[in-house]
Formats: sequence, C-alpha cells, structure tokens
Amino acid sequence: MNAGLLLIGVFFLLLILHVPIAWSIGMAVVVYMVTSSSFSLTYLAQTMCTACDSFTLMAIPLFILAGALMEGGGLSQRLIDFADSMVGHKRGGLAIVTVLACMFFGAISGSAAATVATIGVIMVPSMIKQGYSKGFSYALIAAAGVLGVLIPPSIPFVTYGVATNASIATMFLGGFGPGILCGLLLIAVSQFICRKNGWEGNGRQFSWKRVWTTFRSAIGALLVPVIILGGIYGSIFTPTEAAAVAVVYALIVGFFIYRELTLKKLLASLSSSAVTTSTIMVIVGTATALARMLTLEKIPMELAEWIGGLTDSRFLVLLAMNIFLLIVGCVMDGTPAILILAPILQPIAADYGVDIIHFGLMMCLNISIGFCTPPVGLNLFVATSLGNISFVELCKRIVPFLIALVVGLLLVTYVPAVSLGIPWIFGYGS
Repeated sequence: MNAGLLLIGVFFLLLILHVPIAWSIGMAVVVYMVTSSSFSLTYLAQTMCTACDSFTLMAIPLFILAGALMEGGGLSQRLIDFADSMVGHKRGGLAIVTVLACMFFGAISGSAAATVATIGVIMVPSMIKQGYSKGFSYALIAAAGVLGVLIPPSIPFVTYGVATNASIATMFLGGFGPGILCGLLLIAVSQFICRKNGWEGNGRQFSWKRVWTTFRSAIGALLVPVIILGGIYGSIFTPTEAAAVAVVYALIVGFFIYRELTLKKLLASLSSSAVTTSTIMVIVGTATALARMLTLEKIPMELAEWIGGLTDSRFLVLLAMNIFLLIVGCVMDGTPAILILAPILQPIAADYGVDIIHFGLMMCLNISIGFCTPPVGLNLFVATSLGNISFVELCKRIVPFLIALVVGLLLVTYVPAVSLGIPWIFGYGS
C-alpha cells in the first residue's frame, strides 16, 4: 500500500509542477518500479507497446485524421451557413448558430479542442461584430466545444470502450441523448443572456430557399454521421473500419465535391493528425501501465470497499462519483482519466445497478466538462488563443454555461433514458 501511495503521490506532484501528463504518468510508474523489486523497467516498455497494439484503438488516429481532412475540405463553413439559415434571424441567433455548428462539427471531428478552434475562428468575430460582448462570445464557444466529444463519433467514447470492453457502437448511439440535451441547455442559457442584453439576430429575413440552398451545400458534411452510424448498425463495418471509411469519404468530398482540399492542406492535416495521435498513444501506453500498477496494489478494490462502506444509497454513490470526476476533470486530461479511472469506477457503479453504457456516458460528460474548467481546461486555452481575452475573464464568463452543463450531467446521471433511450430503440438490453 505504501508503494501505491508513492505511485499516486509522485503522479499528482508532477501534475502540480505542470509536467506534461504523459511524462507525469510515465515517471510515476518508473519511480514505482525502481522502488519495487518485482519489476524491471522493460516491463513499462512492453506494457506501452501491448496497450497500443489494438485494432479498436486504430479508430482514434483515423477519426482524428478524418476530422482534420474535413476541416481542410471546407465542411465547417457550410455547416455554419446551414445553421445560420435556420436560426440566424432570431434574437440571439448567432449564439444559437454557434451551438448548432459545434454540434454539427462534433459529428465530424470527435474533438473538443478542434471544435472550439474551427468554429470559434469563424463565429466569434461575427458575434462581436454583431454587438455581442467579447466575454460572452468566447465563453460560449469554449462551453459549446464540449459538444464536440458528446456528439458521436467521439474519441472519449472509443477510449472508454477500450478501457471497459463496452460496446463502442452503443456508446456512439447513446451519445446523441446527452449531446442534444447539453446543446439545448447551452442554447437556453445563451438566449436568456441575449434577451437580457438585447442582442438581436443577423438582420436577415428567414427564407426557405436559403435553407434549402445551404442544406444542399452542406449535405456532404451532414452525411458523415449517417454513413458512419448507418454502416455500423447495418453490420457493414466495425467502428474502427467506420473511421477508415470516414477518412476515405473526407478525401473524396474535399478533393472532388467541394474541391477545397489541396495537396498543401492534405499534408498539413496528415502532420497535425500525426502529432495529436502520437501524444494520445503515449498517454494510452503510460496510463495503461499506471492502471496495472494500481491494480497490483489493490487500490481499486480498497476504493470499492471504502465507497461501499459509506452508504448503500445509489443516489449518493453516483453523486460522489460525479463530484470526484468533476474534480479530476479540472486537473487531468480526458484520455488518461478515462483509461485509469474507468476500470476502477465502472465495476463499483455496476454493483449499484448502473448500466455500463449509462455510466460511460456519465463519465465522458464529466470529463468533457473538465475541458472548460480551470486550471487545465483545454477549451479555455484554445479560446483565449483565438483573441484578446484574459484567462481569468474567460473563467468568469463561462460560469453560467458550466451551470447548464452540470444540470445536464445530473439529468444524464439520474434519468437513464437520456443516455439509453436511443440504444433501447435499437434493441440494446433486449
């Protein structure tokens, strides 16, 4: 147990010292192995290699590449134009467009940071020009970026499936409920703020002709989730094969339909995807090693016994898990948090009758909220990099949206139908 405490202590000490997450995990494992006579350092290398040697994990770099190719191929602007044609004329219309655009782009990218960067570059200047405050505009895009990992396909969903052997296809289906719910809650909060400040729409008259025109232009992008999920549930291909299909589809749309994907953009997409993938895979390898060390120290079992001894109430156990995961999301990146904690917490939740898919979506939403909470909220840093706004100011402005997301989290936690409704329709659990 002392060795286990040393492992955890070194890990959190390095995090506090702002050491990159992959290095923090890896160095904590190395310290544990050096102080323990049971392992050689070669075990770390072996574990990292075997952890990454997974057919399922291939979906992550492929979805990352597909998102990058679709961004370079002009899909994001067409999605925004389509959303604007539907609701841009309403009071606070640009705020609604921003949220809808993040939901649409989330169905393409699977990444929160990519959603903030791509949609934010286009929408934030437009909102400020229309009269929206700078703080509100940047806070909204940072919060709405969370929808990028809730609307499938989603990289955290794949990670959770790998960590717990949950069905990734069912996770994709279940993600629509929490994603749409959180999107509607963000729209509701933004509408309240817009009405309070008198922020109007874009001044255009609603036109069914423009809706049809923008829809036709954006249909290439809107078909992405249809092709991916339709192929999976039509038993045509697996989630990993679906990711490969998404890459091929992105190339076809970008080069031959929209004709905006150039060789230069292709090389840039390949380069950025390689860097992102490398980072994630190092984290996957070291996090897997850390999880194994924690298991050997019987920390998961002791934690389960401790939680079970606190209360028999399912309500309180889930509340405690939510609080714990929200705190973790403030200080840890999503991928290692899921890989380390999912195998520990999911069996505990199962003991209280919580479905594995329901818990997975609850956990992923918790971790996603961490993207826009200090001190390591990635969405916050991406949003501040888009324009002249301080990190502190952004943290203040995002509070109403965080409250909305927490309300969504509580509904997802205690109303299983939000997560499982669509999977039930498709026969899950029958």
